[in-house]
Amino acid sequence: MSNQTTLLLSPSPHMHSGKTTQLAMWGVCASLLPVLGTAVYLFGTYVLILTLVTCIGAVLAEAASLALRKRPWTGEVSSLVTGLILALTLPPHAPLWVGFVGGVIAIVLGKQVYGGTGANPFNPAAVGRVFLLVSFPAQLTMWTAPFDGVSTATPLGGAEASLWTLTVGTHGGSMGETSAIAILCGAVILFAMRLIDWQAPVGTVLGTALIALLVGEDPVYHVLTGGLLFGAVYMATDWVTSPVTKRGRFIFGLGIGVLTMVIRVWGSYPEGVSFAILLMNALTPLINRAELSLREKRRKAYVRATS
Repeated sequence: MSNQTTLLLSPSPHMHSGKTTQLAMWGVCASLLPVLGTAVYLFGTYVLILTLVTCIGAVLAEAASLALRKRPWTGEVSSLVTGLILALTLPPHAPLWVGFVGGVIAIVLGKQVYGGTGANPFNPAAVGRVFLLVSFPAQLTMWTAPFDGVSTATPLGGAEASLWTLTVGTHGGSMGETSAIAILCGAVILFAMRLIDWQAPVGTVLGTALIALLVGEDPVYHVLTGGLLFGAVYMATDWVTSPVTKRGRFIFGLGIGVLTMVIRVWGSYPEGVSFAILLMNALTPLINRAELSLREKRRKAYVRATS
């Protein structure tokens, strides 16, 4: 019949926002420019070289993995984003080979072994960071002071740091984690482009502050020190490895904050953000299942009430 209607069946979502994955990834890269620029200002141009080498390691690992799997190389930007985020979690003067190895591990063990983009259960940058910290602890704890490059400790390692110092970033630490202002500028860009929502970052900050208050620590100090803010904005909000519902993402963020403080207060590492993110990544399927079960119960209750 000439007036037959053809139905196209496809999985949800059925509405397109106009954004592609590539465009979204470039948006994340743009939001990282304030963080990277601040790191260069504080720690020197070596930051750019280390970042470039880390990104090269990530991109080459992606291309090699796809070639071995006989998959087409589409030039996707996700490996570049992973390299950028990982690089900004490294000490400002870490050896170049550390950045390269970290980029390779982040892509190969953090993403490609699970099937590639969209199939990985763990945040690739967090995988790379934890691998480097466990495997090369000496190279991952080479902290230097801004401007003069003198060896120093981080605030979590016992160095004195005022609220102003923590805000602007003039203290020792990973090159992308020191300046709260730069990270918040990046967060504003991400929110403006609607690439992230508030649930995971706010949950992470609240979870950290809550445990800090319970154990008698300064919550503002713990939120501004270490990689808490950077992890909350750029790693806890990963679309693939975080829960699918808004409430689930808030719970996910709370868990990251709580686990970070547990590691900081009672663990053997002064910092625990990457470990906490990976642990909550492992719980993401359970959070999604619980949310789905709750929605189904509400649906059934609504049907009974209206029938």
